Amino acid sequence: MGLQLIWSLVLALLDVYSLVKMKVLHNPALVSLFVVGDWVTATLSLAAASASAGITVLYFSDLSDCNSGEECQKYQIAVGLAYMSWLTIAISSLIMLWLLAAC
Repeated sequence: MGLQLIWSLVLALLDVYSLVKMKVLHNPALVSLFVVGDWVTATLSLAAASASAGITVLYFSDLSDCNSGEECQKYQIAVGLAYMSWLTIAISSLIMLWLLAAC
């Protein structure tokens, strides 16, 4: 998720630059770079969410290591939020793919 943070900050700075300079960023090479970057970060985000879900299932279902209900809920909420984060990244990736097709 650190890569996602860096990628998002770079894109935000690029957006600010394009707004300040009044430039349109519809260059097909630049948009394809955005598409590839979004797909890579979406894939890595899904891998991280799936790994977290697997570890959560291992600890709490297979090993029965869930002594306090509050701790179990925190892990389950964290995994749910990781999947929601992946969903928003995947939607962004699809939008970038559509923008590439429009260029």
